Amino acid sequence: MAEPAEIDSRAFRDAMGKFCTGIVVATAMAPDGPCGFVAQSFVSLSLDPPLVGLCPARTSTSWPKIRDARHYAINVLAADQRDICNRFASSGGDKFDGVDWQPLANGAPGLPDVILRIECELQAEHDVGDHTFAVASVLALDSVRDAPPLLFNAGGYGQFSVFDLA
Repeated sequence: MAEPAEIDSRAFRDAMGKFCTGIVVATAMAPDGPCGFVAQSFVSLSLDPPLVGLCPARTSTSWPKIRDARHYAINVLAADQRDICNRFASSGGDKFDGVDWQPLANGAPGLPDVILRIECELQAEHDVGDHTFAVASVLALDSVRDAPPLLFNAGGYGQFSVFDLA
């Protein structure tokens, strides 16, 4: 097997930035109140059983609280929710201050006006480089509204529009 090439981390980040991703906010109820963070690394893993994956940075201060709660929500952001994205991407402070969230059946905070809420229960966690790969069972789904998703690509925000390639 060949040795992996030495790849500059900035060059790798720039290259991966060419891959468009959706943006989610993971939320949970911690002993000291609601907590959450923004993630781009989110994926559907299995249909049977329904499983999803989330990759928080190992430096995240919110992920340990969500891990300890074990039940959390994935809130899929709509294109008009850049303000929510920026709020939950920041470090420190009360990210929920002024946010009209509602408790979901699994106890996690559900954010308003998202396009989809996924209620999860943590099943496994694996350290992978500078991130953690968290696998969760899907407990419930709630399609909140029909709107284009908020996307991230090449360091900027955008939205998806459907067009015919034919």
